[in-house]
Amino acid sequence: MVAYIIRRLIAGVVLLVVMSIVTFALFFASPIDPAQFACGKNCSPAMKAQTAASMGYDDNFFAQWGKFAKGVFVGRDFPDDPKLKITAPETIAHCAAPCLGYSKERTSTVTDLIKQTMPVSLSIAVVAFAFWIIGGVLLGVIAALKRGTLIDRGLVGLSLVLYAFPTFFIGLLLLKFVAIQWNWVPVPEYTPIAEGGITGWLSSLLLPAITLAVFFMAGYVRMTRAFVLESLSEDYVRTARAKGLPKRTVTFKHALRAALTPIVTMAGLDFAGLMGGAIITESVFNYPGLGKLAVAANTDFDLPTLVGLVILLASFVIIANIIVDVLYAVIDPRVRLS
Repeated sequence: MVAYIIRRLIAGVVLLVVMSIVTFALFFASPIDPAQFACGKNCSPAMKAQTAASMGYDDNFFAQWGKFAKGVFVGRDFPDDPKLKITAPETIAHCAAPCLGYSKERTSTVTDLIKQTMPVSLSIAVVAFAFWIIGGVLLGVIAALKRGTLIDRGLVGLSLVLYAFPTFFIGLLLLKFVAIQWNWVPVPEYTPIAEGGITGWLSSLLLPAITLAVFFMAGYVRMTRAFVLESLSEDYVRTARAKGLPKRTVTFKHALRAALTPIVTMAGLDFAGLMGGAIITESVFNYPGLGKLAVAANTDFDLPTLVGLVILLASFVIIANIIVDVLYAVIDPRVRLS
């Protein structure tokens, strides 16, 4: 098991390096001139050249990627000019490791921007994940055990309807009726745990988390139902029933445990994707998360911020894959690691 984990970690590091190179190559090949947008509208050729030099945009592709990779491990200064460090140190912006770049449009390092917005996205993702996993798996098991009944058809039909609704539609409905018109809950506004405690934090995340959970839960109900039904038809489940084991034991210890393997795969990837920011949900509720930062950076053509966010999201997905692979052996005894 230890050797397998080490191999997966090494493979993950290699994937991160390759992914960062590909990301840099895509943005480097873009027709957009990052120096022009970083310099501003009324930018003279001399100012543009100075901005390109200070941000490293005048270097070739490999030099830019090399400086970026170095900044991830040891940090980086913007502009990286030894003369300015002596003559005008106040103009130097230091980006501590892990440095993902510097946004001249926002006069802040990308790492600081992520630190400011990531708690919001992480909070929404964690609460929504808890809602949709518990609700989706539980309702999916119920639908499988009640196969062919009115309960089964009702749950499957409702999940299909909810899955067809876009998240912005669900979010707007909850915001308009639940928060504004009916006044069941206050209008959502993100409250950190340090300010509002657990109760205030959860109440501020209730509607955004439900918006995401409804969409994902609908898919997990159908997926769980299908995999549990498949597991219930396996020979080992029929053997367990023939031995006289209780129905609850057969369902949860044998059938559900085997069905969890593909569910864990999807859950890990979905959660990793949400870690990069629930763009639509954050925009509907005006929450300052990673998704809203990505939209603003795309609008302003803030390439350093976009590169940092893409690499961050890809890192989440790669790490989630590693964790899911390791969990396979714990969940499903049929999985054997060589």
